[in-house]
Formats: sequence, C-alpha cells, structure tokens
Amino acid sequence: MGRRIPPSLCARCKGYKRLCGLPTCPILERFRVHAGVAPRVQEGHVEGDTPPSILVGEAGYPRVPLLYHIPPGVHGEEARRHDDPKRWAAERLPLREILRYRSGMVAGVSRFDARRPERLYELELSLAAVSEKPVDSEASLEKPPVPTLRFDGILAPQGPSAPARSIRVASNPRPPRPLEKRIWDDARSSDVLVELYMAGVDVYTLTPALSLGLLGRLRSRRLVPTRWAITAVDSTIASWLLHRVRSFDTIDSYEVYHGGHLGNYFTVILTPGSYEAELIEVWHPLTPWTREAKQPVIYHIRETPSLKTNIMDGGYEAVRIAVAEHLYRRRRQAKAIIVREITREYYAPVGNWHIRETMRRILSGPPLARSDSLEQALSEAAKRLRSREAREALLRASLTRKARSQLSLDRFLRQP
Repeated sequence: MGRRIPPSLCARCKGYKRLCGLPTCPILERFRVHAGVAPRVQEGHVEGDTPPSILVGEAGYPRVPLLYHIPPGVHGEEARRHDDPKRWAAERLPLREILRYRSGMVAGVSRFDARRPERLYELELSLAAVSEKPVDSEASLEKPPVPTLRFDGILAPQGPSAPARSIRVASNPRPPRPLEKRIWDDARSSDVLVELYMAGVDVYTLTPALSLGLLGRLRSRRLVPTRWAITAVDSTIASWLLHRVRSFDTIDSYEVYHGGHLGNYFTVILTPGSYEAELIEVWHPLTPWTREAKQPVIYHIRETPSLKTNIMDGGYEAVRIAVAEHLYRRRRQAKAIIVREITREYYAPVGNWHIRETMRRILSGPPLARSDSLEQALSEAAKRLRSREAREALLRASLTRKARSQLSLDRFLRQP
C-alpha cells in the first residue's frame, strides 16, 4: 500500500470499492462539492456572508492576490462554519465535512499593492477579515469560478475562485474591541500581538490582522501572505510564553498524553527539567506527501533551551504554541517529546490548525499516565504508537537519549 495509487486501480474501483484503502474517494468528493456550488453562482454574481475568510497570497509582489471567500447564498452562523477551526476541532468533524465546507465557498480574487494596506481598510475588507461575526458581502466575477480544490500544508483548502471585478462589504464588520482600539497605534506588531492575545483575542483573528496590515509601525505596515502570518503569530506568542516558562519550577514526574483527529495522532511525554522540545513526525505511506513511500518517513525537529530550532516549520510552531500555553497555564516548565503519526486516514491536507487544536485538547486534560520512571513513561507512550518505526524513533530521539544519560549520571553521583 505504500506505492502511488495507479490509475488502473481507480478505473476498477470507480470510487465505491475503496480498493486504495482510503476512507473516501477524493476524486468523487471534489465533483460533489463543485456540483453543489456552481448552481449558486449566477451570472458571475456571488452574494453571502464571508465567515470571515480572507487570504493574502504571495505571488507577484508587490501586487499580491487577495482571495475573498463567500459561501453563495449562505448567511449567519451557517456561513461561519465554513471557516471555524475551533468548532471543527470541538465537534471533531470528519475530513470530508471540512472539505465540504471549504469547497462550498467561492473566492473573488483581486490584486492589491502590499505596500498600501490602508486601501483595504478604506474598503473595509481588512475589517471584515477580523470581524467577530460573519459579514454580508458581494462579489462580481469576471468569469465563472474555476472548479478546483487547492490544498496546502499550512492553509485550509481553497475552493473555486475567479478574478473579481469588484468586492463589496455590505454590512458593518465588528472587530474585537481590544483589536479595534489598537489598529491605529504606532507600535511593534510583536508587542501588540502578545497584548491582544493576553486580552483574549484568538490567534485566528490575530493572523488576518497581521496579514492585512492592521498591526505594526504605521509607516512600515505591509500586507503579509497568510501562510507567513500564521507561522509568525504562533511563533511570536509561543516565544513570549516560553521566555516566562523558563523561570518556573520544573514538573516533578513524567507525564504521558495522547489523542488524535483527522488521522493525525499525537503522543506527548513531558519530563522533569528545563524547557526544550523535540517533535518526531512519522508519515505513514499513502498520506498526501508520501504517496510513493513504501515505509514510514520520519524526521525530527529540535528546539534547544535557548528556544532555537534546527528547522523553521509551521507545523512545529502549531505544536509549540499548544505546549507553551499548557506550561504557562500550569506555571511549570518541562522537556517535551512529541510524536506525531500521520496515517492514511489523512488523505487530504487541511492546514495546520488541526495540529494546534488537537494538541490543545490533548494537553487540556489530565495525563493518561504519570510516573517517577522515564522507562515506564516510554513504555506507556509506546503502547499508543501505531508503528514499529515510531516506537524506534521515540527511543532514538535526542531528548530520550539525553534524559537517559542524565539519569545515569545522577545515579553515579549518588553512589557512596
């Protein structure tokens, strides 16, 4: 099952025999959602509530694309469901439902000068992006939307799109009050991000605020590609939290956590000691990035006590902010070993929001196991792992070897 799915197999299967082993047929799913959206786009006019869902691209700088998403004919709370990662995670929606919501929006695409974010403010597009409630919107398209579903490892999937003649915000956006008060402040974006986060503004609002130029020094504000803004917000907030976590007392026992969603399974070991972290990603065959692999593909990301990582990775930053929030909330520090197993149930990438939310949920409850023994914690963690390769990678992890060496040294120093 580790090789690419041959067209001949798809031809025999016809989408219903599941010969490839995937839980649903991505090809048929794509046709279903496009058939549902097309009749609601009449003569190039799209009307509905943006959830909000507005994305800044990166091609063609300085005139970058802005995708303004509208679910045709959908309003209010039903529109919000088309871009609501926290609800998707809380309700544990299956992958096909999330793809249905994302594919049910049409994006009007316009280009704006990244050096002039105030233009989007004047049109209320940036305000619509950070509204607490869905915003009534209209878009006039130059041609019928292209029936496609685009996937990305960081962004949520993008549905049909077409160049827009015009985009109009037809109702009043309502940004969170703390954000609204800071829009015209001439202050470093990193400082404002942390202040707003501590005031209760969610990262899913802070990201478009940064991306659409609502934060930062007034003279140096720019439109920032949404993909970059997601990672920047996670990294900025997590680093601020972890700088404070490093001053807390350490936990006094080994803790094991486990959980999953959308075919992604996370096993976390927190060990006593000063903060540092290691993420072990185990990609099983037949995931979006391992179609041709014959065995699991594994790689490690390490963060040192000085908060430096060996790789800049948006998925790791989503893990990191959840760990930082957990330790800051407890007023404790620890070393964190995280194993993420991505199985073939994850047949289409939906962005890294699910990493952040799954880790938050796992760490919001009590540990599955707590012990005074590293070996017992490793044993408990290994029981939850789905492959031999993942268990071996856990035992070979840098932090695992480091913890074992430290225990050996401690036992030696305690000898009479």
